[in-house]
Amino acid sequence: MNPRPSAAEPTAARIDPRLVRRIVLVVFVLGIAGMIVGSIRSSNGAAMTFGLITAVAALALVLVSSVTPSASSEAAAPVVDERLAADLEDRIGALVADGADEEAVRRLVGRAVELGRGS
Repeated sequence: MNPRPSAAEPTAARIDPRLVRRIVLVVFVLGIAGMIVGSIRSSNGAAMTFGLITAVAALALVLVSSVTPSASSEAAAPVVDERLAADLEDRIGALVADGADEEAVRRLVGRAVELGRGS
């Protein structure tokens, strides 16, 4: 009978993507140096080995960069223009005062916002 894992068990530790990028960059630079040294010593096997290590490091850098969000996308928060928002609320209030259904007007405005964000 297999014991069931409890909810209190710790989850896997997360590694900061910046640390991974730095490590991969160091491996990348050392790999290039290894290729140069291997070529100077006329050791094709060493040059090829360091070339493969460098290629894997480059692939790892691309992979880490593609699966983690950039700092600019995390910091990009929607900017709300308070004057436009107040004007919109005043116009909705005027439509409702003229007899329009408030919920229908707000749904229409919401759909217009969705349409604007999609473009």
